Amino acid sequence: MSEASIAACVKWVDLHPGVDPATALPEPSAHSWGFSEADRAALEVALRLAEARGTEAVVVCAGPLEARRCLAELAASGPARAVLVEHDHQSGPGTSGVVLAGVLGPRHLDVDLVVCGDMSNGRGSGSVPAVVAHHLGFAQALGLIELDPGPGTLRAVRRLDGARREVVSVDGPAVLSVEGSVAALRRAPLGAATSAAMTSEAVEVVRTDPHHAPERPTRVVPWRPPPRAVPAPHEADAFSRIVALTGAMADHSPPRSVEGTPEMAAELILEQLRTWGYLARDGEQT
Repeated sequence: MSEASIAACVKWVDLHPGVDPATALPEPSAHSWGFSEADRAALEVALRLAEARGTEAVVVCAGPLEARRCLAELAASGPARAVLVEHDHQSGPGTSGVVLAGVLGPRHLDVDLVVCGDMSNGRGSGSVPAVVAHHLGFAQALGLIELDPGPGTLRAVRRLDGARREVVSVDGPAVLSVEGSVAALRRAPLGAATSAAMTSEAVEVVRTDPHHAPERPTRVVPWRPPPRAVPAPHEADAFSRIVALTGAMADHSPPRSVEGTPEMAAELILEQLRTWGYLARDGEQT
């Protein structure tokens, strides 16, 4: 069986917590733990993507050992593997994202596409997908309401504020987060569902160190000068302030052509950047 290249990350949560009548605070229930509709939609999207790309899907959950039974029932829908990352699910979304990224990275599953629910029924911050993408060094396409699972470049639609939408193209390693309305999880076959209800031995348990984030891949990008601080204009009218900000009336040094060695050209570029204020001169601080 080849290594899975698409993973669905789900969170074991209390779907119907009770309320303490004395303090009005939520209190965990005993029998309503499971996975949210957004996480179930993420698994269905991962299964469709795996079918379209001819690869396998894996479902990953960060939680306690008590989540094995629910995860086995969820995995009966069709993923090739089910992995439980033993983790204190009450420790916060930042830590959960770190431990998930450690398992999804090249040392364990080595996936190149991760699908998550947009937010869980717990704290509901929706930060885990972004934390996973940060530590894996993947692109992010978060808050998706539509997704075309065809092969090649993915086309998706994001929900924006003010009832707006954004169409994005996803090519290469990425983390996707979907809303619960994107897809309905397929019904598990009766035999698989019955077997999952009887045993959870098929769920792999992984233990990781939450204090060590996975190594991020090295990226070589063009150097960009840092922004420079400029004083605010003090002119009375708006037109004069715009002129001062744009420097339209200021004297500019004319362009010039210089022939010389590469070392000389580099020194001239650095000197010009110091003149413009992007680099500090010797003995100065930026």
